[in-house]
Amino acid sequence: MGLSCLACFDGGNKKQRREEERLASAEARAKAAEAAQKRQEQFEKSAAGRAAKAQLQGMAKQSANSNQGEPVLKWQMS
Repeated sequence: MGLSCLACFDGGNKKQRREEERLASAEARAKAAEAAQKRQEQFEKSAAGRAAKAQLQGMAKQSANSNQGEPVLKWQMS
């Protein structure tokens, strides 16, 4: 019996390994989400983040004011 046959007798450990992998994967996702949150917070505090926020607010304000109930296309009948 060589080492290749050990896989045949590993039925019980397979479930345990899957559970360990699932837990490790969940932990890795949680760490990645935490790191992304930190990067987002750092960006928002940076000058570039503040400028981007101001630009988005300006665009939202402009779009809210630009269409005051007027139709976008106006037909002219001659």
